[in-house]
Amino acid sequence: MNGDDEQLVCGRVYGRDHDDPDSGPRRGHIYVEMTGGPLGGLFLDVTGWTTDEIDTGAALPTELGQFPGGRSLYDPRPGDPDHFDWSGDTP
Repeated sequence: MNGDDEQLVCGRVYGRDHDDPDSGPRRGHIYVEMTGGPLGGLFLDVTGWTTDEIDTGAALPTELGQFPGGRSLYDPRPGDPDHFDWSGDTP
């Protein structure tokens, strides 16, 4: 990921288009911030996720990871429910 990619993701919600003028968090939703890896700086909307789903983390499709078209893996940070940490990429 280069500097231009980093500017596209910071403060944005995962899954929203970078051209969307309202690409940030929305009132009434629950978010975790992803740290590290290709999606670091993005927020992930976990509204409606069960505790088990949150505890499992997320495997998110992305073109920005080590494997374009693959997934980046994010796990909940122990003791910090507001962050998911990058744990690697998978094809």
